[in-house]
Amino acid sequence: MLVTGASSGIGEATTARLAAMGHRVVMVSRDRTRGERARDRIQRAHGNASIDLLVADLSTTGAIRALADEYTSKFDRLDVLINNAAVMTSTRRATPEGFEQQFFVNHLAYFLLTGLLLERLRSSQPARIVSVSSTAHSRGVIDFNDLQMEQHYRGYDAYANTKLMNILFTYELARRLEGSGLTANCLHPGVIRTGLMRGVSPVLHALWQSMGKFFKQPSEGAETPVYLATSPEVEGVSGKYFRYCREFGTNRESYDRDMQLRLWEESERLSGFRYSF
Repeated sequence: MLVTGASSGIGEATTARLAAMGHRVVMVSRDRTRGERARDRIQRAHGNASIDLLVADLSTTGAIRALADEYTSKFDRLDVLINNAAVMTSTRRATPEGFEQQFFVNHLAYFLLTGLLLERLRSSQPARIVSVSSTAHSRGVIDFNDLQMEQHYRGYDAYANTKLMNILFTYELARRLEGSGLTANCLHPGVIRTGLMRGVSPVLHALWQSMGKFFKQPSEGAETPVYLATSPEVEGVSGKYFRYCREFGTNRESYDRDMQLRLWEESERLSGFRYSF
C-alpha cells in the first residue's frame, strides 16, 4: 500500500494503522529526515511493521514521474494507492513549473501519480485508489477560464476548489475503471489537528492552533482512509465519497458529467500525461 504525505498527520496515522494490521506500507515523504523519523516512530510502536520509505517532493511533474519509476522498479504490485498529500497557503505561490501550488499538489499530483501507477494497480487487481478530499469541497467553484486563480486568489477558496477537483477526478476515474477490478473512492477525514495550516498567514495559523483542542486527532482522521483501503464492506464499491466510514453525497457541481470530463481533459493537458484504459 502506497501512502503519500505520510511523514505526519493523517498520512502518518494511516501508515501506522495499516502497518499495525500487517500490511506492507510504502510511505512517501517530501523530506527524508522527517520521513525517517515518522517511520521510526511507527516501527517503535509496532515492532514488526513492514514499512518502506520513498522520498519525493510532489510539487513537480518530474518528481512525480521519478517517484512512479522508483516504485515500479522496487515493487512488483500495488494493492492500494492512497493520495493524501496536500498543502494550504494564504497567498498565491507557484511551483517550479509555474503551476499554482495548491492546484498542483492537491489535485494534479493525484491525477498524474495515479495515472503513472495505473498499470501496476491493474496488474494487482482487485486494487483500490483512495483520495483524501474534504467537506471544504462544498465551497469549491470551478472556473475553467481561471482554473489556477491567477485573477482573483483567495487561499481557502483555492483549497476548496482543489478538494472539489479530487471528487470530480474520482467520479470520472471510477466511471472509466468500470469492470477493470479497480475501484476509486474519495473521503473527508474529519476536521483534524494536522500541520496542513503551516503554509497560511501567522494570524490564521495561530487561530488554527488555538482551536486545535476542539479538533480530532490524526489517528481518528485515519479511520476512513483505512476503511476504504481495507474493509471488505467496500469491496467493489467505486465512485463514492465517504465520511465517518459511511457514504455521503457531495455538492451538486461534483455530479456534473461535463465538468468531470473537462477537468479530466485539462488535467491531461497540463500534466502532459494521457491515461490509457
